[in-house]
Amino acid sequence: MQFDFPNLIHGAIPFFVGFVLLEIVLTAWRRIPTYQAKDALSSIAMGLGNVGVGILSKGLIFAVYSLAYQYRFFTLDNTWWMWILLFLGDDLSYYWFHRSSHGVRYFWASHVVHHSSQKYNLATALRQTWTGGITGSFIFYLWMPLLGFHPAAILFMHSISLLYQFWIHTELIDRMPRWFEFIFNTPSHHRVHHSSEPKYLDRNHAGILIIWDRMFGTFQAEEERPTYGLTTNIQSFNPLYIATHEWLAIFNDIRSKPKYFWSYLFGPPGWSHDGSRKTSEQLRAEMKKKA
Repeated sequence: MQFDFPNLIHGAIPFFVGFVLLEIVLTAWRRIPTYQAKDALSSIAMGLGNVGVGILSKGLIFAVYSLAYQYRFFTLDNTWWMWILLFLGDDLSYYWFHRSSHGVRYFWASHVVHHSSQKYNLATALRQTWTGGITGSFIFYLWMPLLGFHPAAILFMHSISLLYQFWIHTELIDRMPRWFEFIFNTPSHHRVHHSSEPKYLDRNHAGILIIWDRMFGTFQAEEERPTYGLTTNIQSFNPLYIATHEWLAIFNDIRSKPKYFWSYLFGPPGWSHDGSRKTSEQLRAEMKKKA
């Protein structure tokens, strides 16, 4: 059984650039302060770096999936119902990967890159990690080749998910139709996800289907306009620093307090042994006390 697919992400690059330019024109015309030149250029640089690193990391991921596929329990043929199951399985796996990336600092060190911009636009969608693929994000999907999904089909579905998530990084779209907002991830839902306000932190982890957040208790509707970025912003447009700053922070924390190795590496982002920093849950609890 052969699965041979085009590289959707590489093919979509001209469209990414075109839509970013279109959004710049439209937001300027409507006087929406969405873009900052240095920020947008940093996001684009992160995207290009992700494509470059992806040549290596996707080969590694394909090799791992292929190894797991050798021990599969079933062989799922190229049928219409396989694609439906693949879509649902991939999207559910993405939800738990994404949720874990906000709850485990080891995974957050890669994912924080995507949240490091204080702007929300289509260029921000391109602000992607350079380390996620080589640090084990694929473990959340390993059950899929074991169940019998072909590795090439899984990687193709990863690309479809990533392409879908491009268009939701915009402030030009307020709300989609009510039925669409209930089922699918939308700009409104994802603006919440990129907010740095305690009420909105670690909410709406969906890739394509927002139903997972509704099912697992992480859904939050957009109420007021979010403030984007991190709870403590990095104040840098240097792509290398953006890509590595949280890994450096982990290294420094462990070096200064080695007995807290596991907590600083695998605890929630914001955890500190002396309470000098706050996790999302701690910030949310403080907000409720003040209310």
